[in-house]
Amino acid sequence: MSGGVRAGNAIHVVGLIVAAVGAAMGVSGAVANLYGSSDAIALYVSAGVAIIAGLMANRLTHVSEDLSIRESYLIVTLAWLGAAAFGALPYWLSGVTSSPLDAFFESISGFTTTGASIFPDPESLPRGILFWRNMSQWLGGMGIIVLVVAVLPFLGVGGMQLFRAEVPGPTPDRLRPRISQTAKILWGVYVGFTAVQALLLLLGGMDLFDAVTHAFSTLPTGGFSPRSASLGAYDSAYIQYVTILFMFIAGINFSLHYRVLSGRPRSLIRDEEWRFYTLLLVISTLIILAALVVDGTYSSLEAAFRASLFQVVSIGTGTGYATADYVTWPAVTQGILFFLMFVGGMAGSTAGGMKTLRVWAALKQGMVELRRHLHPRGVIITHVGRKVVPEGVMLNILAFMLLFVGAFVVGSILLAALGLDLVTAAGASAAAICNIGPGLGGVGPADNYAAIPAAGKVILSALMLMGRLEIYSVLVLFHPEFWRR
Repeated sequence: MSGGVRAGNAIHVVGLIVAAVGAAMGVSGAVANLYGSSDAIALYVSAGVAIIAGLMANRLTHVSEDLSIRESYLIVTLAWLGAAAFGALPYWLSGVTSSPLDAFFESISGFTTTGASIFPDPESLPRGILFWRNMSQWLGGMGIIVLVVAVLPFLGVGGMQLFRAEVPGPTPDRLRPRISQTAKILWGVYVGFTAVQALLLLLGGMDLFDAVTHAFSTLPTGGFSPRSASLGAYDSAYIQYVTILFMFIAGINFSLHYRVLSGRPRSLIRDEEWRFYTLLLVISTLIILAALVVDGTYSSLEAAFRASLFQVVSIGTGTGYATADYVTWPAVTQGILFFLMFVGGMAGSTAGGMKTLRVWAALKQGMVELRRHLHPRGVIITHVGRKVVPEGVMLNILAFMLLFVGAFVVGSILLAALGLDLVTAAGASAAAICNIGPGLGGVGPADNYAAIPAAGKVILSALMLMGRLEIYSVLVLFHPEFWRR
């Protein structure tokens, strides 16, 4: 490998991450044993392969010095591809799918917390596979790199570059001087919320397996469910409201959660992005509620409100759970949900989309440009909260949004060229790049991705990865200057 990108550095760190993924598969194998599931051997073999391959790659290489920016981008992209590739082994070896491509699609959908599935009937899958399916989302939610960064200093590697390359949002927060301490704090908050949700779902009547797997899928805003009807399978308003709460929580910047839990509750109200995020969900819910009431879709106001709120929070945060087939709802409701896919949750959350911070900053920049036209000689500056947004940061935000929408458009065109109708092609492309899962048309909440052509699954897999790693970390690898000294 040329151009100053040292292969040893990349292989060393990626090997460690692959081994960590193998250990997680081993835990899923133990769960399969506990339930007497037939897929335990496949999970143990997959775990062994990943651990051996990862440790060999790690032991045969070493990190010569701190990672460069270029190496960090390469490591993050290769780590996610490696995790998805080895994470696909259980699906293939257990026989739940005979297609390696389908196995990879399900795996990368899990790790990127997209939730797009090839399985029409999850209840038919063995328990170990179901557990691994949701655990992959849980690992991908806060980030497998962020998890490993917590121990990277012990290996002599600086982790800030990796942290910046993986954490969603334009400006990742640094809660402590050492980035490993920040990583530990974020994962601590993440684990705590996961445990609380699982407990509340247990109290609502879910069995232990369903409670844990749904918590593993909600906090990363993943959307995989062990039930084919998703959360709609549980005829319980309590379970749905608990899930709404934790989807909303997952869409909030986890650094903000830490500040609130540290005794600074006012930091939530003072955060301008949080207010925009909350207001957007509230307004969207009310509009969809009004449309459903006028259409007479539901027999009671509470049922219409709950369905509206659930789908808005689910789609707005990129979780992708469903309690209703919104494809059958009035067109205006589908338009709002489609818009929410692109907006996503807050920066620093586990949600998908472009992130509310970028959208809010772009809207404020638009207002500033209008004022500049009215006052050509005035000095008008864009603020988000109490902070001035530098011109370079704003250009980065606008360029990101352009690339994001561009990737969606290209994906839609390519999928349509493969024979998908335009609504399904656009819905699938948006669902992949925004890490949502269910889209529109033939990939709505009542459908799946099994019928997508092989080439289409490759395109969607690429979009999922670009969406999770925020475009730049992937596309920069294809720039000729990346490989030059």
